[in-house]
Amino acid sequence: MSSKIRPSSKIQRQMEIKGEKRRWRLFSATDFQSLMYPCFIFCRILGILPYKINALSFETSKPCNILSTIVMCYFCFCALITICVGNIFGWFDDGNVPETIEVNSFYIFNSFIMIVTFVLSNPRIRLLQIILQISSRISSESYQKSSKLIHAKDIFGFFFLFIQISLCYDPNYSFIVHILVTYINLLVFVMDMLYINCVYVLKTSFKKINDDLANLLITNNKSHVVTYYEQKNNFLLMELNNLKKRHLMLNNIIQRLNIVFSPQLLATITISFIELTFQLYFNMVKWQNGLSIDLTKQIHHFHEITFIMHYFIKISLIAWVCETGKNQITKISTTVHDVLNSTNDKEIKFELHLFSLQIMHCSNTFSAKGLSLNATLVRAMMSTITTYFLILIQFLILSHSCDGKIVNNVTEEI
Repeated sequence: MSSKIRPSSKIQRQMEIKGEKRRWRLFSATDFQSLMYPCFIFCRILGILPYKINALSFETSKPCNILSTIVMCYFCFCALITICVGNIFGWFDDGNVPETIEVNSFYIFNSFIMIVTFVLSNPRIRLLQIILQISSRISSESYQKSSKLIHAKDIFGFFFLFIQISLCYDPNYSFIVHILVTYINLLVFVMDMLYINCVYVLKTSFKKINDDLANLLITNNKSHVVTYYEQKNNFLLMELNNLKKRHLMLNNIIQRLNIVFSPQLLATITISFIELTFQLYFNMVKWQNGLSIDLTKQIHHFHEITFIMHYFIKISLIAWVCETGKNQITKISTTVHDVLNSTNDKEIKFELHLFSLQIMHCSNTFSAKGLSLNATLVRAMMSTITTYFLILIQFLILSHSCDGKIVNNVTEEI
């Protein structure tokens, strides 16, 4: 038996008319399904989306759920064993404290993301179903423009990361550990891309509301010179109420999006901060009769530089899509006041005032447990990473200074 999460009957009728005519093509999406298709395929490969997706609904079956549960439990168990055995038998402890912290943080936080992904599977699919419904109003042209970025980001990023991890294979570790590292890196990447895609679709939906409001302004200006003013006025009121409902629905979706993705995003931001700080420290700084910044070494370790760039680009993409999404939401308030200043009709003014109050009371902020995801976050991360990077260098200098003093004391005693 299979269960289905079905959209409303109105949306279902619209999709039934268009669904058969639309086919997925790379960089040429026409609806939500075709836009998200590459990301959904990668999710299904990793076992985190045991659903059959069509134009009408998300369907799930017991065999897919069982397989997904087995895959997730297996890798969670492997991660737990790796953390315990690595610390007990000293795999992670080679005398280098920063490296020990970095390795443990990598496994702990990525394992947390893996567990959260499995636990929040049902709330996440319900959220996707709601976004599928609300995004049905977006035009095919908007989807086609968005698909160039979304498809390129998902496909190139996934295979680039897979090749990058394969090049970093260390024969000192078992093949199972290498598979585990590959899996959790790809899973975290795909989940972050899924969040970016959802925010991008919501941003496009807010843009559609803003465009409809601008068109309402044009219609309102023309309505004063036609004879059937009352019919036009009723039409404007109906359209305005419809826009208010769509705006409120999008606001509720943002709140659900923040709840579902907050644990994952907090862990992603934390592990990105740790990896950027320590990887920069490990790969740029060395001690050879004094502190030196070894840039020549980086030419021979180009794959490590690209791994650092992977974390930075991912955080930048999250901040960018949330920042532009917030800016698009802000434009709606400006457009509402433009329409308000251009009309003299009391009923329309009243509805616009209500719309303005609704916007003021809606907290349309993309966040993770209160942490706003915007350009300020990237600036704060970069400044903090620089600070901790300098602190680690100071500890390095201090440790070698202490070692030098100990050697000198021993020599004098001899």
